[in-house]
Amino acid sequence: MRSATPSPVTLGFYIKETLRQAWPVLISSWAGIAFGGIDTAMAGHASAADLQAMALSVSIYITIFVGLMGVVHALIPILAQHYGGGRYLDVGRTWGQGVWLALGLSLVGAATMLFPDFWLMLSGDVEPAVRNGITWYLRALILALPATLVFRTIYALGAAVSRPKTVMTINLISIVFKFLFNWLFMFGKLGLPAMGAAGAGLSTAVVGWLCLGMGLWVLRHDPYYTRFKPTLGRLHWPVLKELLRLGLPMGGSYLVEVCAFSFMALLIAREGMFVSGGHQIAANLAALCYMMPMAVGVASASLTAQAIGANDFKRARKTGLAGLLVVLGGALITATLLIVGRPLILEAYTDDLQVAAVAATLLQIIPFFHLCDAMQCIGSYLLRAYKVAVVPLLLQIVALTGIGLIGGWWLGFGAGAGALRPLIDVLMPGAPTGAATMWLMALTGLGLSALLLHSWYWHVVKAHGRSHSRQPA
Repeated sequence: MRSATPSPVTLGFYIKETLRQAWPVLISSWAGIAFGGIDTAMAGHASAADLQAMALSVSIYITIFVGLMGVVHALIPILAQHYGGGRYLDVGRTWGQGVWLALGLSLVGAATMLFPDFWLMLSGDVEPAVRNGITWYLRALILALPATLVFRTIYALGAAVSRPKTVMTINLISIVFKFLFNWLFMFGKLGLPAMGAAGAGLSTAVVGWLCLGMGLWVLRHDPYYTRFKPTLGRLHWPVLKELLRLGLPMGGSYLVEVCAFSFMALLIAREGMFVSGGHQIAANLAALCYMMPMAVGVASASLTAQAIGANDFKRARKTGLAGLLVVLGGALITATLLIVGRPLILEAYTDDLQVAAVAATLLQIIPFFHLCDAMQCIGSYLLRAYKVAVVPLLLQIVALTGIGLIGGWWLGFGAGAGALRPLIDVLMPGAPTGAATMWLMALTGLGLSALLLHSWYWHVVKAHGRSHSRQPA
């Protein structure tokens, strides 16, 4: 078993191990985010109204789904520590409790998506056609939620036991089905009615259940997984309590991160359909870039948690350092590509010249946004490997919500509106004041979050190192 081997001395070994596990997670994450990319691109070629409906619908759904997904992802460090300690049957039993948790959370999420008007209060006067598209999109996604959350337990299991290619393969297959069903439902092919944005939601539901079916088939037939004896079992409160103790603050942390995008979209909708569409392109691109640090974060957290489960804290520390270096290097490369490839990016996203003009101004800040986003991402994931989630949540509330979101609202749409216009003219010339202000303040909040999380991470690492050194040999 990998966790029982002596700790290698070279940092290069840990970087290779991180990359070996991260690339399938990255491909899987890109495949998953491709759903949003396909929806946005196809809606952009349908109409500006469909693009705005997509922007607002996705903002609402992602806010709900990511918060619930964060709770389910508590499985990753817990399962990884069981795996690292050789407790294979505990891996299977804990996964089953995670399924129960996912099913319960899907009911909570469904209830919140039934009332889109509550979310749209922040967006001002939304056109009736757009509002109708949002309502039906979210109703279709209610059907998808149980499947997508339970599939996340399979994702967590694969990541925790160093088997990320399982979900990668399923997600790659799902892209083909997503494009096909979008084409059928959105544009009304083969005799079906053209449903626009609502059709994209329906296709997501169909593909979600197909993915879950494939994942469960693999768990039942792949010998790598059958040794854990994954089974649903009865509800077991002690395990559920552990999942909730870690998962609730993790879900809160995920929610704080995504709320910046969600409420930005809802507020920016006040500046009109074309500004909202341009913002959605920038937000979707930022989310696509985020998949790199997230993939490395998942890989690093899993490997670090395995080392912690095996009581090898030296290996845990070196694995974390390797993850930090990989993310920094990847973020610099990504930022360069964003600068060089900006014209091609705009062409791929939309044919609407007014939407493209707004997006072009906002994309000027995305490379810097990504650098800060990447570093705060890896910091939060490494802390989760040590089952530390409450303090990171508090730090992110201060930085991302207090500085980024509330500060962005105050300076962009509140009493301080227009105060950052001189800075916007330097960094993002031509950008709409409200949207540009929200992006600048989000960037500031991410930078502060990165500094705070990394400071706390090294505090936790040192504390575990001292505790381990005092234990008898």
